[in-house]
Amino acid sequence: MNTPVLSIEPVAITHSCFSDKFGIPRQPLLADASRASLELLSPYNDPEAVAGLEQYTHLWLTWQFHQVAGQWCAKVRPPRLGGNKKMGVFATRSPFRPNNIGLSVVRLIEVRVSKTAASAKVEIIIAGADLLDGTPILDIKPYIPYADNVPEAASDFADAAPAATPVAIPEAIADAARNYRDQWGTDLLALIQQVLAQDPKPAYQQPDPSRIYGMELCGFNLQWRYRDNGIYVVALTPLELSVTVEGKGE
Repeated sequence: MNTPVLSIEPVAITHSCFSDKFGIPRQPLLADASRASLELLSPYNDPEAVAGLEQYTHLWLTWQFHQVAGQWCAKVRPPRLGGNKKMGVFATRSPFRPNNIGLSVVRLIEVRVSKTAASAKVEIIIAGADLLDGTPILDIKPYIPYADNVPEAASDFADAAPAATPVAIPEAIADAARNYRDQWGTDLLALIQQVLAQDPKPAYQQPDPSRIYGMELCGFNLQWRYRDNGIYVVALTPLELSVTVEGKGE
């Protein structure tokens, strides 16, 4: 049997608050405060292509794991099973797949269209995305509640969102986060809470109270420690600064 050769090209590129793979929520909508912009690429940046999209509250995105290194395996280690137990790749959402394609449902915030004499810029602003900055978007479809919501659906090992990890943020760092502004209206303080509540470290690792963990978020270096069965934020430093000062608890 001849296998057809598929030719797929991105329809949009992602501009995201997540510039590093570490710390991105493991599923969409777990951090609803996250923001991203899907910029349609030529020739798909036609305002007619998004006509009517604002009638929907949520979207399905098909996208590419463009920074996954390594080959696919028949069995993988899902984080929800502690990172040490294996399951078949098709029974998980592992990025190490035969075809490195991801699927996410996100919340639609706004469709922005700006025209010039020569071209048009079409952006779709979304919330709750689990997408790395620069992620190629392969397709965009509306979420249809009566067809896509299956109330009786079940999963034996991932039937509910993981329990949230307590997060403590010193007031000085919280104030800095409250003062953050970007073009998407991101609530940085809420985003920090939601991202860290998912416990970004690998599931198989035990928390090391002596270690400072960090990730890039919205142009900042966010750092934290594990203590008292929770997470304590110690710094929120602009990436262009080379010196990090730990926040002090009260």
